[in-house]
Amino acid sequence: MAKHKSLKKKGNPLDNEKTKNLHSHTVDATGEFMTTDHGLRINNDQNSLKAGERGATLLEDFILREKITHFDHERIPERIVHARGSGAHGVFKLYESQSAFTKAHFLNDTNTETPVFVRFSTVAGSKGSTDLARDVRGFAVKFYTQEGNFDLVGNNMPVFFIQDAMKFPDLIHAVKPEPDHEMPQAASAHDTFWDFISVMPESAHMIMWAMSDRAIPRSLRMMEGFGVHTFRLINEKGEGCFVKFHWKPLLGLHSVAWDEAQNISGKDPDFHRRDLWEAIDSGAFPEWELGLQIVPEADEFRFEFDLLDPTKLIPEELVPVQRIGKMTLNRNPENFFAETEQVAFHVGHIVPGIDFSNDPLLQGRLFSYTDTQLIRLGGPNFHEIPINRPVVPVHNNQRDGFMRQTINRGKTSYGPNILGNNDPQQAKVAEGGFTSYQERIDAKKVRARSKSFFDHFSQATLFFNSQSEPEKNHIKDALSFELGKLKTVAIRERMLGILMMIDQKLAEDVALALGLPMPKKPQEPINYSIPADGNQADFEPIVVKSSLKESAALSMLNTVKNTIKTRKIAFLAADGLDAGALDTVKKALLAEGAVVEIIAPKLGAVKAQDGTEFPVDQSFLTAASVLYDAVYVVGGAAEILKGEANALHFVNEAFKHCKAIALDKQSIKFIELTYLSERLAKDPSDKSMLDEGIIVEADQVLLAKQFIKAIAQHRFWEREKMRKVPA
Repeated sequence: MAKHKSLKKKGNPLDNEKTKNLHSHTVDATGEFMTTDHGLRINNDQNSLKAGERGATLLEDFILREKITHFDHERIPERIVHARGSGAHGVFKLYESQSAFTKAHFLNDTNTETPVFVRFSTVAGSKGSTDLARDVRGFAVKFYTQEGNFDLVGNNMPVFFIQDAMKFPDLIHAVKPEPDHEMPQAASAHDTFWDFISVMPESAHMIMWAMSDRAIPRSLRMMEGFGVHTFRLINEKGEGCFVKFHWKPLLGLHSVAWDEAQNISGKDPDFHRRDLWEAIDSGAFPEWELGLQIVPEADEFRFEFDLLDPTKLIPEELVPVQRIGKMTLNRNPENFFAETEQVAFHVGHIVPGIDFSNDPLLQGRLFSYTDTQLIRLGGPNFHEIPINRPVVPVHNNQRDGFMRQTINRGKTSYGPNILGNNDPQQAKVAEGGFTSYQERIDAKKVRARSKSFFDHFSQATLFFNSQSEPEKNHIKDALSFELGKLKTVAIRERMLGILMMIDQKLAEDVALALGLPMPKKPQEPINYSIPADGNQADFEPIVVKSSLKESAALSMLNTVKNTIKTRKIAFLAADGLDAGALDTVKKALLAEGAVVEIIAPKLGAVKAQDGTEFPVDQSFLTAASVLYDAVYVVGGAAEILKGEANALHFVNEAFKHCKAIALDKQSIKFIELTYLSERLAKDPSDKSMLDEGIIVEADQVLLAKQFIKAIAQHRFWEREKMRKVPA
């Protein structure tokens, strides 16, 4: 570490060689102390100022506000994070009143249908980046309630990389393209990101999620959503409880293979955006159920983790998720910019009956979002943009500013007043007036983190142990890929030390893939998130062993697998096909809600043996297997298709990516030229192939039935054990 010059030795800063030209744009921080933008030396850049270690973040924290303000204003006009987004309108309908927990009207009245606007997004990439980056996905919902707008601004993962908002600019600076050459785009597989992570053990849990299949969803319609933080619900009696918000997709939770994701990025970087638009446009409306995990205030400290720690989740075995209502997205935006791009979310947009906890990441977000909108949307009147307007009237004494649209009548724009009858007037609590939860605060002002936040590995281990074998293999492969992209070997070695704390075998497998020896112990120092005057020993992670060995809800293996609605099925066809076979299988799939597209050597139409013509949806030039969920090789087309290299590749790639494949027995000659030939060579009628998602059947009715069942399983990851398919 560079030796820092003392203040005494520096003397007058104007005598310093580096400051002779006060307007120089070249700055080298080597060997220098950290300061604010106004030259004040910073003692603790790792923690925000709080009322006690577990208390609320204080508004007076000028260092936090300066750091986040500067970060919020770094990019215009697109969002700094979550720039790449897709949106849709919809409605939320409550199943059963939640009045025991909250007085929020939209969570009490089962007759009310609450309008919503949802924006899904990637985090790291720019507005023009691919949809299929390995990344966290934003899942932000704006409820237009009768008491004002409530924004549930979350992600498709229930935890986050950091525990304190003070670290957010550092995290994003690390994951964004490296500033010297602006590469790579929308990717975390580079030195600066893993350098940061390797000395931030609090990120260990989130890294397991980010390296899992959750980071490459099959569809925005097939991923979960989480509020991430612990919030509060308040009922009419003023009684509070803690709550975690969940969104559960009714189509199930599904992903794509990493190799497939990379190919999709080249074939159709708008894959998720197109998928969402087309589903809604066709009337196949995406649906999620809203779930709550309720924790009574008396149970705040009964867990082996801290409820205020955003790097922790509440396992569903400890607190079940109660599904209380359903959200349906039923309308695409009329104009992408006016709606999806200009929508402004804010975790501080709440309604009576919902309040905050002292989660230090949440507390920082309460400042950051409004500050961001001020620069991105041109001033303080972004709430007047149509997509951001509440459905209830707005009355206050705010006036003027850039892009003001409201024409306010009368003389008075202040209160109290006599001239205007003191209108608008404050609302009593009984009249819907918002009051903050009366939490007792009695603490010293400190820049510190509670010792209860220092368990960084127990839930990372729980997550990894909860995965199926294929999912564990995918995590190992993802870590090997990401760390294998690094130029600095020392960072790889530090990360092996982190992985050792999660799972020894995981670390060994990644070390083997990287060609590195296993370290004898985690590299020291393991944690740089300490104040300048702190003792390293006081900030070492606490080793906590989870009472749970596994949590079923954390594995995608246990998701819904009973539907093929909206799944895209490729029918490989050519002249000479069997019209009856195509018709039978297609009708069966359409009846189950699937989407069928005919792929052929050229556009136009293909002619069946009986002279029937079928219009072609895509040619092999414009289609690719990675854009479909399953493949059916239509009987009778094999003679022509076996001479089509693109058709052979189509099936090989679908096989590699573990998708369901159906074959008419007439297609055997075609299949003999693909990588399925070895599997079929033993016995084409072997029923065990059904367990691998390969259907070979002469009876088209039976073939369709078995094919539908296989598609619903999504993928047959056991095929990856072969790892012999170089498609």
